[in-house]
Amino acid sequence: MAYIWEQDKWTHFTWDDGEIAEPLRRIRVARGRLSAQLELYGLEKTRESALEAVTAEIQASGEIEGEYYGREDVRSSVARHLGLDIGALLPADRYVDGVVEMTLDAAANPEEALTEERLFRWHRLLFPEGRSGINRIRTGEWRDDREGRMRVISGSMGREKIHFEAPPAERIPAEIESFLAWFESRDPRNDPVITSALAHFRFVTIHPFEDGNGRIARAIADMALARGEPGEARSYSMSAQIRKDRKNYYRLLEETQKGRGNLTEWLVWYVERLSAAIAQAEDALKSVRERSIFWERANRCMLNERQRNMLEHMLDGFEGNMTSSKWASLAKCSQDTAGRDIAALLASGLLEKGEAGGRSTAYRIAPIP
Repeated sequence: MAYIWEQDKWTHFTWDDGEIAEPLRRIRVARGRLSAQLELYGLEKTRESALEAVTAEIQASGEIEGEYYGREDVRSSVARHLGLDIGALLPADRYVDGVVEMTLDAAANPEEALTEERLFRWHRLLFPEGRSGINRIRTGEWRDDREGRMRVISGSMGREKIHFEAPPAERIPAEIESFLAWFESRDPRNDPVITSALAHFRFVTIHPFEDGNGRIARAIADMALARGEPGEARSYSMSAQIRKDRKNYYRLLEETQKGRGNLTEWLVWYVERLSAAIAQAEDALKSVRERSIFWERANRCMLNERQRNMLEHMLDGFEGNMTSSKWASLAKCSQDTAGRDIAALLASGLLEKGEAGGRSTAYRIAPIP
C-alpha cells in the first residue's frame, strides 16, 4: 500500500466539516474562557500556571518518545528561564535546558517566523552533545538515509512490523520548503487549531531529522496554537493529553499515513485532546488561585517553619492520610510536638479533621472559602 506522501498533491488534505464543526465551536469557547481567566488572575498566577504546564509538557513530550526527564530538573530549568523564584534551583542540565529552551521559544515567540535555521537550532538544543542515547547523530541538518530508509518499526528481530516509512532524504529540502511556506502563509481564514493539527501531522510525515521529529512536531503545533491565543499556550500541556491516549495517537498516525488524505478522524481526536488539556489547565489555574488564597490566610497566623514546610508538603499532593504520627516522622519531631503543631493549625482553620477518630484520626487542608 502506498503511503500518503507517495500520492500526487499529498498535502491537499480533506475532512468532514460537519463532524469537526461542533468540536471546534466548543474548543473556541473553552479557549476564550481560559484566556479570560488568565487575564483575570494576573501575571503572577499566570506565570505559576505556566511553570507547571510547561514542566508537564516537556516531561510528557519526552515520554511519548521514550525519553525521561526528571521533574525537578525540568521544573528548575523552566523556573530559571521564566525568571521565577521557587527556592533552591537544581544545577543546569544541558539536555534538560535544551528542551526547555526549545519548548518556551515555540510557545513564547510564536510570531517569529519558522525557518530552516530555527528548526536546526531546535534540533541542536534537543541533542547538545550530538547523541541520542548511545548513538551519535547528525544535529542541525536533515537526515541523509546513508544507513537505509527512515522507518518506524516494532517487534523482535525477524518479526518486525513496519508502521511507517518516511519520504526519501532527497525529498526533504523541497518538502520542508513547501511546509514552511504553508505554515507562514498565515491565512486568517485558517483556524489555528486546524493549522496546529495539520502542522503536527505534516511534519511527522516528512520526518526530516534522524531523531527528535515527534518533539519538534509537537513544539510546532504549540506554536500554531500560540499564534491563535498569545500567552495561552504556555498554560496547558497538549503532550500530557497525547501521552494519556498514546495508543490512539500512534494508531491514528499510522492509519492516516496509509490513507487517501482524509484527516477527519485525526482532527476530531486532536481537538478532543486539546479540549482535555484546556480543562486540566482551568483546574490547575483554580488550584494556583486557591493555593494563593490559602497562603494569604496562613501568613496572618503565627506559623513556625516546621508547620510551613508540612503545609507545603500537603499542598504539593501528599498521598494518603496525614496523621500525627506521619507528621512527626516527616517533620522529624516528637509526637507531642506534632500534636501541638496540628492543634494550632486546627484552631486557625488551616487544617480540619477527617471523619475517622481515635488512632485513625487524619487531617487535611481545610477547604478554601
